[in-house]
Amino acid sequence: MTDAKSNADIAALPFEAALKELEAIVTRLERGDVPLEESIDIYTRGEALKARCDALLKQAEARIEKITLGADGKPTGTTALDVDK
Repeated sequence: MTDAKSNADIAALPFEAALKELEAIVTRLERGDVPLEESIDIYTRGEALKARCDALLKQAEARIEKITLGADGKPTGTTALDVDK
């Protein structure tokens, strides 16, 4: 790798940091002025960042719950959010 960071640190990145870095990589690649070898390195890092973001989003979805309401409209508890509906 050239000046790109090692991919080993990606597992510790919070979602916002991983997304910000991924967006920066996409911007650099879209400009088209990055040397080929560096493009390959940062593309590879971008793939790892994308996977990290996907995993964190899936974890967040699993934690989301919806509030259940009783007949009187008052909250009675929570249930897992059914994201398929």
